[in-house]
Amino acid sequence: MNEFANKIALVTGASRGIGAATAIALAKAGVARVVVQYNSYPEGAEQVVDACRASGAAAHAVHGDLGTVEGIHRFLEDLERTAPEVDILVNNAGSLIKRSTLTEYTESLYDTIMNLNVKSLWFITKACVPHMIERGSGTIVNVSSIAARNGGGPGATIYAAAKAAVSAITKGLAKELAPKGIRVNAISPGTVDNHFHEVFSTPAILESVTKATPSGRLGANEDMADSILFLCSSKADYIHGQTIEINGGFYMI
Repeated sequence: MNEFANKIALVTGASRGIGAATAIALAKAGVARVVVQYNSYPEGAEQVVDACRASGAAAHAVHGDLGTVEGIHRFLEDLERTAPEVDILVNNAGSLIKRSTLTEYTESLYDTIMNLNVKSLWFITKACVPHMIERGSGTIVNVSSIAARNGGGPGATIYAAAKAAVSAITKGLAKELAPKGIRVNAISPGTVDNHFHEVFSTPAILESVTKATPSGRLGANEDMADSILFLCSSKADYIHGQTIEINGGFYMI
């Protein structure tokens, strides 16, 4: 029997990039239902929903502006109505928003980055965990970043701090939830060839990272999705509280 049969998965930030690839990978793996959270790209969310359905899973998209406190609350209310029972949670939603130096930084930008990358993750997890506890099983995979290890590029300090918080939360929740049958882990992508870096990196930056990467290429969304799928599977049954670095050898622990 497929271990993912009858499971409901929620993937945040799933209208493109790593989240989209992960939602589709879960559908192909046999998850019964995939909930696709999105914010500013509804067309992409619908494409992901269609791809999940084509792979045999039920799927639907739920809007949520996770960069605001009000948006987080509205999303949680919609989630309670549409998918109150989640077995697999992938907290992928996050963004740098924009690069900004310390002297130029605004309180609004700080709050948006922390809400999107940290606060939403915490409270979405809080909403999903009671069902997992009741069932005595569940998997949570958070998406951190190599920025959590190296402080990020120019103007990305608070984003890097937010992703470091994601890694710390992963460890803390793993210790709290492991006795209840719930596994919590994270992945830490390096530079991935996707929309994020189309927005926040230049061709020169990407070329320099590629040259400095032992594997000789940037990451792909599917590289990240495959690792997330592994962490959601029973093959990772004894892995708890880990943040897996996936960067082609660019950064090694």
